[in-house]
Amino acid sequence: MLKPSVFFELVEIKAKTASVFPFLMGTLYSYYHWHSINALDLVLFFIAMFLFNMAVDINDNYWDYKNATGDDFRQKTNVIGVHNLNIHLVGWLDFSFTVIAAIIGLFIVYRTGLPLLYLGLFSFGVGFCYAGGPFPINRGPLGEFFSGFTMGYVIYLIAIYINVVNNPFVELNFKFYGDALLSSLLTVFAISNLLLANNIADQKEDIGLGRKTLVYYLGKNNSIFILKWLYILGYLALFCSVILGLLPKLMLLTFLITPIVYKNVKAFSENPIKKKTFPLIIKNLLLITLTQTVTFILGVIFKI
Repeated sequence: MLKPSVFFELVEIKAKTASVFPFLMGTLYSYYHWHSINALDLVLFFIAMFLFNMAVDINDNYWDYKNATGDDFRQKTNVIGVHNLNIHLVGWLDFSFTVIAAIIGLFIVYRTGLPLLYLGLFSFGVGFCYAGGPFPINRGPLGEFFSGFTMGYVIYLIAIYINVVNNPFVELNFKFYGDALLSSLLTVFAISNLLLANNIADQKEDIGLGRKTLVYYLGKNNSIFILKWLYILGYLALFCSVILGLLPKLMLLTFLITPIVYKNVKAFSENPIKKKTFPLIIKNLLLITLTQTVTFILGVIFKI
């Protein structure tokens, strides 16, 4: 039996804002544009999403433990080794969460249509190839792209799709998907930066573990340069989304937190250490997604 504190560490509960806030913003987006809410399927999707998100993090810890080349990482860093967890129990927990999430997902597909199946299969594929399989995504240079795109855009898009699929006034065309992408880019880049910052801080450890991440190919300085520019491009995308009418004007209030975001990025860039400054990038993600969600809610309420 896992203690609650150990379970929460295993499923990395602190990182769940990376999926919860895109879900909320996707729901707000569909209501803002079309006043469409599909409550039943939305609740079911949230349950399936949350279960699968936990399953992915369990899977990551499982395969990181299995693929570790030395006992030092297993016993001192990985949650399974640190708490001496039963590896078979961890595997069954991962399997159970995945199966339940898949069953719920298939039921929603039955109710809403095949596009959701394709988005779900993509998410499942990324989730389990992220740390597992012969070529794990997190051991290569594309982890930042897949994590940001899947959690920041695909979850956001699924929430929108579920709410509007039965609305006769909504056309699921290229513009629909493109508008959703542009309006989600600040979240996408903030999530990508979470992994990029993690890989920057873990550069030496990752090389020792045989991981050839983006930082391995670009170097620390170039990676920090990209991290800074992803925030800038994200804010630019937010500004463009408001100008184009994709997002409420009140979401421009998100710019008020840029001094804090800048301060955190500056502190991390000058001294990228996992336990000391990496939490500042986690705070940036929480701050950005929380502020976007709150200002989106205000925009919907006051219609500004």
